[in-house]
Amino acid sequence: MIVSPWAPRNPGGNGAEAVDLSGVWRRSDRAACCPHAGICHNASSGDRTRRGVTHLSTAFNIWYGLAGFIAFTWMLRWYVVEHYRRRERMLGPDSYAGHPTPPPRVSVLVAGKDEENYIETCVRSLMTQDYPNYQVIAVNDRSTDATPRILDRLKLEFGDRLHVIHVEHLPGDWFGKHHAMHLGVQAADGAWLLFTDADCRQTSPRTISVAMHEAIKRKVDFLSVIPIMENRKPWESWLQPVCSAVLLLWFQPRKVNKSHKKVAYANGAFMLLRRGCYDAIGGHPAFRNMANEDIHMARRTKELGLRLKVIMNEGLYVTHMYRNFREAWRGWGRIFFGCLVKRWKIALAMGFLLFFSLFPWVSAMAAAAGWALDDAARAPMWRTALLVWMGAIAVKQWALISWYRIIKTPVKYSIGYVIGSVIALGMLIHAFLQAGGRAKTSWRGTSYRAGVRVDAPAPAPVASPPQTIPVETVLPVAAVELAPKDVA
Repeated sequence: MIVSPWAPRNPGGNGAEAVDLSGVWRRSDRAACCPHAGICHNASSGDRTRRGVTHLSTAFNIWYGLAGFIAFTWMLRWYVVEHYRRRERMLGPDSYAGHPTPPPRVSVLVAGKDEENYIETCVRSLMTQDYPNYQVIAVNDRSTDATPRILDRLKLEFGDRLHVIHVEHLPGDWFGKHHAMHLGVQAADGAWLLFTDADCRQTSPRTISVAMHEAIKRKVDFLSVIPIMENRKPWESWLQPVCSAVLLLWFQPRKVNKSHKKVAYANGAFMLLRRGCYDAIGGHPAFRNMANEDIHMARRTKELGLRLKVIMNEGLYVTHMYRNFREAWRGWGRIFFGCLVKRWKIALAMGFLLFFSLFPWVSAMAAAAGWALDDAARAPMWRTALLVWMGAIAVKQWALISWYRIIKTPVKYSIGYVIGSVIALGMLIHAFLQAGGRAKTSWRGTSYRAGVRVDAPAPAPVASPPQTIPVETVLPVAAVELAPKDVA
């Protein structure tokens, strides 16, 4: 029982009346008492208000700190990209004069399925190269459009310089492009093999000459020249730089080109290999059912101690990867899955994209909403937050300028990087589901789940021959192509 010294006296004058204040007067409360009014004011609600303001201020300070960290990271990324842009060589038409002497034989292989929009431009740009000793092998992979007719017409025009192969059947445990390239290699007679894609266009007649110069001078066994993306629509200029930046997180050219580093990367748009290197890694049969065989071939090259090199190009060739958004969604999802493989790597890429690309914009919008809708007393805090996050976004956009210059994309499209990030995040989620076997992807009429072809026809049952009749064993064509001697 706590007795209040200001409590009214009882009528009998027997002293102070005992008043129980234990429920309102505690040591933790700061009370302001007024003897004149005969009451005691409890200030605990004011304390709670002050503590709430303190906690809110702390939260805002953490928020500001995140903005500073993101801005610093983008500045660091700008430095790395700008240093690469200014210091690293790019392979161009003028990198070397003439061609190697003597010029080794080069077999150029291109495979296409339903590529009527690209195949003629691709083949013609290959046939006009100034390299004196090469052949072009074009493989039509089960196309249902005008691709086979276009190739047959080009064959009549270029004669023996162009060899055309038509594929009618895809064996059950092969991916389409891998199988087509394997058949092309069987017809090749070059000491070097150059693999390219049907959606690539050589912008210089010196591409093969300078690539051979580079491979021979640098003593590399596997040279991959990175393409320049040809973006024909705004959404391509928003999306492609983001997807390329995601891959760059894991496959930095400097690390790829160091033989003691395990990081390996190659781009299937341009892969130049010594025939001995191709045979040593097992050729396409060794990767027959692996998504993104280019990455796996590069890894195997490094594992065997062979020399791998990647280099960007300037003025040699371009590629227009996808004809429409649906193809881009499927294609980049397949690339992310095939390159990153592990679910934790895909999840980490998603985290980077969320935090460094999308979080600044979300934070700026939240700060603007808070400034407009919250209590006027907190308006200065929201206003400061908006300025801080807009500053972080400005640093990010500034850093992107160097990246867009490297990949030859107009800088004005960098404002759409946030839109591309949202789309790329969806593609990464799809790749994550693919890695867990919970989603499948279809590409050029073939479906895959967790990197395994799921539309392959079941093998037909083989009847046992009568025991009384001697039968000579004859392997079908598909079996001959998959024989162990080809896999080694």
